[in-house]
Amino acid sequence: MNLTTPSDRAARDLIAQRALLERYDKSGPRYTSYPTALHFHEGFGPQDYARHLAAAAQRPDPWAVYVHLPFCRQRCLFCACNVIISPRKAQVADYLDDLRREVAMVAALIPGRRGVSQLHLGGGTPTFFSPEELAGVIDDLLGHFELEPGAEFSVEVDPRVTREAHLEALVARGLNRISLGVQDLDAEVQQAVNRTQSAEQLAALMRASRDLGIGSVNLDLIYGLPRQTPESFARTLDQIVELAPDRLAVYGFAFVPWMKGHQKKLDEAELPDRGLRFELLALARARLAEAGYVDVGMDHFARPEDELALAQRQGRLWRNFMGYTVCRAPDMLGFGISAIGDVQDAFVQNTTKLSRYREAVRAGLLPVERGYALQGDDKLRQVIIRELMCHGLVDKARVEADFAIDFDATFSQEIADLRPEVEEGLVELTDAHIRATDLGRLFLRNLAMPFDRTLSRDPSAGPRYSRTV
Repeated sequence: MNLTTPSDRAARDLIAQRALLERYDKSGPRYTSYPTALHFHEGFGPQDYARHLAAAAQRPDPWAVYVHLPFCRQRCLFCACNVIISPRKAQVADYLDDLRREVAMVAALIPGRRGVSQLHLGGGTPTFFSPEELAGVIDDLLGHFELEPGAEFSVEVDPRVTREAHLEALVARGLNRISLGVQDLDAEVQQAVNRTQSAEQLAALMRASRDLGIGSVNLDLIYGLPRQTPESFARTLDQIVELAPDRLAVYGFAFVPWMKGHQKKLDEAELPDRGLRFELLALARARLAEAGYVDVGMDHFARPEDELALAQRQGRLWRNFMGYTVCRAPDMLGFGISAIGDVQDAFVQNTTKLSRYREAVRAGLLPVERGYALQGDDKLRQVIIRELMCHGLVDKARVEADFAIDFDATFSQEIADLRPEVEEGLVELTDAHIRATDLGRLFLRNLAMPFDRTLSRDPSAGPRYSRTV
């Protein structure tokens, strides 16, 4: 490839760091929580959740709320989400009825706390449902809760099945953010992952979103997919930049066939090797930087005027199971199968099986399958890891004041473990802070991992997470 444009030269500079990338490209958590979901256990059940909800009910703060709508028209082979492929409309209607039961059950346990500052519909494909069905989901939810002024209300959509009527129904109920799944616009790549959609479909849906007043449009891309080449991905990036979304998420493909059996249908020989993955990542970062997007954190980019970029600059960025956000709700409710909540220092996950979910809620039971109550120094490490993931910075004095510790004494081993990263120029260690360098922002997951006491250091344990680069 002829690396001659400014973005190409920036990509070349990153590719020159290939040896560094190879050393730090390892299995590691994405840290949407600490401890991660792998450490949730069945010893935490419905009664534990009810107890944490009772404690949370005494607080005045607004909630973050996630609603899982798991159905999809077909299975995309790259997907690692909990989805149900089903054309049976009766099953879909039953699920929505059960979802209403769960919402009512939880709401009854927190009668005095109704405000919501963040609401997200995820999937699956929320727009698999009809506009009327989606409207019913929101109307029922807002019969129990109330969106705060300025609340963030977002939805994930598949451009292939989303109609303007879907957007109209949601905007009428407060929707102000939308995330569109793109992954790649190259026909060969789309065929390989069973996700065929046109650039015209995408552009039309973006125009409809703008026309309806949706203030923030995010597009999701994935690098490392089968059949991707630097030339094909560069064409996709050029088309995406032309569409001018407010935000972009550029994920490395998580090839986890031991967890998601349908990924075994992918031809592993068509997956980019490590060197090519690095080149694709470099192209994306360079092209977005040239177009004026700010590196918000890890794999997220935003226009400088976007409130996500503003929150990062001002030290207000937050991270939860829904990703990066400006809404620092202290507690999060999760509704629907496999949904995860975070309530009063405890993570709680609903059952991942539709039949078990149905049986529980129809019996008047919270459909909890497992969870984790933070203990020991979990909260302390959670704060440090979140600060690294959100800001690439840990203010030692603030942590010491909040937790009454001597930071360097408490984390002497972790600081020692970061010495190689210091020598590589990825992180600065001073008496006052731990700070990721510009280069180190590529490796935020790696910089957080020394503070994870749950992480296995045994290389024979095999892969448990996706690759960090």
